[in-house]
Amino acid sequence: MDLIVEWFFSQYHDIPTHLIVLELVGVFFGFLSVWYSKQENILVFPTGIISTGIFVYILGVFGLLGDMLINAYYFTMSIYGWYVWTRKIDDEHFIPITRTTAKEKKWSVMLFMGAIAFVVLVYLVFDQWNSWTAYVDTITTAIFFVAMWLMARKKLGNWIFWILGDIISIPLYWYKGLIFTSFQYILFTIIAILGYFAWKKSLNKSPQMLLK
Repeated sequence: MDLIVEWFFSQYHDIPTHLIVLELVGVFFGFLSVWYSKQENILVFPTGIISTGIFVYILGVFGLLGDMLINAYYFTMSIYGWYVWTRKIDDEHFIPITRTTAKEKKWSVMLFMGAIAFVVLVYLVFDQWNSWTAYVDTITTAIFFVAMWLMARKKLGNWIFWILGDIISIPLYWYKGLIFTSFQYILFTIIAILGYFAWKKSLNKSPQMLLK
């Protein structure tokens, strides 16, 4: 056990203390955000804003430009999602969970391709094509772009994209030395699976409250 603990924390040997603390805080609020999303709780957005704000800084330091940009995108989409989720279809009911429409699927494809093109351009401009992680980061960024957009619109399919992106992110962050974040994505994968089934049960049912 001591060897495991020693190895675990040795990954942070050369990392400044403030970055370790920030990562832990970001992981905590990120976990809360995903959990609240599973519960269809409006607190998904304020907790997500805190987490993504922290990770914009951390990922910039570690050179993961794609994920840094997607966290900035999460920040913006959280504001949009906050607005969408609090819209009412009548005096007592909020927007329900629904399936992705044909039009939204087309938008998802365009968003995916646009995200890849944008991240590739960023990596070229900053001359960061120096590791296999850049290619993986580009793909996960595009996946998460679609996932966040669909979640903000309360579409059941958002969980499929989260699950796929989370699974890919586990080894990526482990390789980069962000061990706590890697473990976070393991938990995210589990919660995303649970979230899919929870949302499927609530499909087309309009909630009367968003704090529960």
